[in-house]
Amino acid sequence: MKTEQLNSDLTAANTESDRDGGDDRGLELSVVMPCLNEAETLQICIEKSLDTMQAHGIDGEVVIADNGSTDGSQEIARRSGARVVPVESKGYGSALRGGIAAAKGKFVIMGDADDSYDFTHIPRILEKLRDGNDLVMGNRFKGGIEPGAMPPLHRYLGNPVLSGIGRLFFSAPCGDFHCGLRGFRQDLVERLDLRTTGMEFASEMVVKSTLHKVRIAEVPTTLSPDGRSRAPHLRSFRDGWRHLRFMMLYSPRWLFLYPGLLVFLIGVVGMLWLLPGSRFVGNIVLDINTLLYAAGAVLIGFQAVLFSVLTKVFAVTSGLIPKPVSWEKWFQIAKLETGLILGGVLMVGGVIGSVFAVTQWGQESFGELDPSQMMRLVIPSVLAMALGCQIALFSFFFSVLGLARD
Repeated sequence: MKTEQLNSDLTAANTESDRDGGDDRGLELSVVMPCLNEAETLQICIEKSLDTMQAHGIDGEVVIADNGSTDGSQEIARRSGARVVPVESKGYGSALRGGIAAAKGKFVIMGDADDSYDFTHIPRILEKLRDGNDLVMGNRFKGGIEPGAMPPLHRYLGNPVLSGIGRLFFSAPCGDFHCGLRGFRQDLVERLDLRTTGMEFASEMVVKSTLHKVRIAEVPTTLSPDGRSRAPHLRSFRDGWRHLRFMMLYSPRWLFLYPGLLVFLIGVVGMLWLLPGSRFVGNIVLDINTLLYAAGAVLIGFQAVLFSVLTKVFAVTSGLIPKPVSWEKWFQIAKLETGLILGGVLMVGGVIGSVFAVTQWGQESFGELDPSQMMRLVIPSVLAMALGCQIALFSFFFSVLGLARD
């Protein structure tokens, strides 16, 4: 329902664009500002943008993506020379997507309407776009953050940590992931198929641009205390979590593959160490109970690795991320038949081990056995059957997802 509403908003935005001057996209630049009750600062932001474009001979416009303001922001925007595009779907990302869809410029520069960003920096961003860059990010840490402009929690923890995670996960060449002043080619948004509706829209744009290997540049910009008397829309922990959640979901390697491999290897090493017999660590005895936990680590880690592969395939086939270069090789190697054979071998091995354990039990007239010895046979046998079953089921699902790869 939310997606249908947003698509309706985008259609309405384009219709509004037609009414306000046709579908002429001959302008060089559109400055897009999301707006929700920004009456106190909207006019100064629009005037700075228009004056800067006029002073530098830039053929452009200002588009206000209004997200349901009730304080008269729409009339202020029109009176100040901007074009207003109503966007009903709530959220920072929704407003920007509606405004960008209605933009008539070849290039788009987006910025908040709270007077915290310096719109006189428009020319330095536009120059980088003219040089052939697809996305140009502002960097507030290079340009300067005025006292009181950014809470210490954001300045010294939130932004550096999230930007660092973005660079680690995706090798993104950006030092300030969440700078709200940035420019890009208008057609880039269509290519990236941006979908988020909240504050994580900022991260989605950078992550997808990096994954699509577009040209990204940075320019220094400044951040000033915003000019509003009310509290900002941003909620530190809620929106910080949404940024982090998005980056983790878009990087199954770091969320599932690497942790899964680590847990799997720890389990394998633990099992190989404990299978011959009990071990002593100081005065502590590690025996079959620890062996069982090691087998559990193998199972959990292996499942996480398989899940990372399935997540990657689903993301690619759904168009969320671009196809990797080795895409077709995956399906040549991980064939259904190969998975079924490997899974079958493991299950047969587990069954053989189980039969041998029952035989040993029979030799003792099905009475009591030495748990320390028997469990060293039973645990690996059960684990082999479980892993074999997982591989077989994975192979079926992997093949099903692969049907949509073309």
